[in-house]
Amino acid sequence: MYKYKINEYLYGLNVVEYSAARKIIPQELEISLNTFHNYRNIRIDSEADIPYCMIRKLEILFKMNRGGLENFKIKGEDLQSLIYKRKGKK
Repeated sequence: MYKYKINEYLYGLNVVEYSAARKIIPQELEISLNTFHNYRNIRIDSEADIPYCMIRKLEILFKMNRGGLENFKIKGEDLQSLIYKRKGKK
């Protein structure tokens, strides 16, 4: 499974759109075609990641809401909970 839904979006395009998208997206993001292919193929368990500004640009290009490109959820506690947990340990 991939970390981001880039391929899912692209595979939903017809042949003409897919071909055009492969050329237009790297130009719009100002990255090389090779970098774009690397972004598409980042596995969910990989340490590699895409810069946040690139994710947002892709979400805008794909007409997705924030977080719509992610294939995973980040879990954690809010800062105040952590502060009071640690305060109680001292």
